[in-house]
Amino acid sequence: MSQEFEKIAPFTGGALHIACKAVNRCTDAQSAAKVRMESIERISTYVNTMVNFVKFHNGSNVRLLVLPEYFLSGFPLGESHHEWQEKACLSYDCVEYEKLGALAQKNNIFLAGNVYEIDPNFPDLYFQTCFIIGPNGDVILRYRRLSSSFEATPHDVWSKYLDLYGLEGVFPVAKTEIGNLGCIASEEIMWPELVRASVLQGAEILIHPTSEPGSTMDTDREICRKARAIENAIYIISANTSSIDDIPIPAYTCSAMSKVVDYRANTLATVSQAGESMLAHAVIHVDALREQRRRVGMANLLARQPCDIYTQVYAAAERRVGDGLILSLIHI
Repeated sequence: MSQEFEKIAPFTGGALHIACKAVNRCTDAQSAAKVRMESIERISTYVNTMVNFVKFHNGSNVRLLVLPEYFLSGFPLGESHHEWQEKACLSYDCVEYEKLGALAQKNNIFLAGNVYEIDPNFPDLYFQTCFIIGPNGDVILRYRRLSSSFEATPHDVWSKYLDLYGLEGVFPVAKTEIGNLGCIASEEIMWPELVRASVLQGAEILIHPTSEPGSTMDTDREICRKARAIENAIYIISANTSSIDDIPIPAYTCSAMSKVVDYRANTLATVSQAGESMLAHAVIHVDALREQRRRVGMANLLARQPCDIYTQVYAAAERRVGDGLILSLIHI
């Protein structure tokens, strides 16, 4: 028997394509905190304006906005673990979350983004965390990046993390009045399994804070973004940085590419130029996505997946330590 859902009215969801003011050159925690708070003040003005503009322009209510990857700090560039904790990492009860929560509450939106964060259960570590704040101002979802080159991930403290949060906490999905929301960070869009795991938990809209190189050509992440959308019948909202300022890398290396992709891999809206923009937004039809997932036929790729076969292959791969390629992939 098919699952019954309440109807969801179409709404506008999108990305804020904004500059990231990096904290790397800040000399102490206080100066870094000042940079973060200035960023939140700027973002608040953009959010307030965008919500009102979209409502005035096309009569659609903005209900979901996504901010880029590490939008309050940039990424570590040689800082020690302790230095980055001091300069860049948020705590659960920090003023930054308080301000962002008030912004979501004021505008009746779900506000998502990506930050470096210290989990009180792992005080010696920090995780790169995708968050969703609900219209009530509370953080309703935290997804910790699982594939990273710079920081610890839940996989590094796997047993304790599972004990605390369970598998549902590793791939969390927020079931809300605008649909089921999941998250993934940046280049994780390149791994089909990471997106599929969220979809199997029920995700219908994938929130994708990113900071990726912009190009007029099909980049590797752009190709994967469209593949993930169509193979999972899922909306993807990618929010890229328009620039990363005050670091020794050209500011617009990671720019453009903020966009909304639907469950047929159609790009509904995109930002293709450098500079900050609020144009990457589109009307989201969750009911149409759900209808697509219920259809019987060759085009329903998600329903045709024999997942039980794959679980056996992955389980066997852990034992095939004599195969060079498998060995290198598992332990890279």
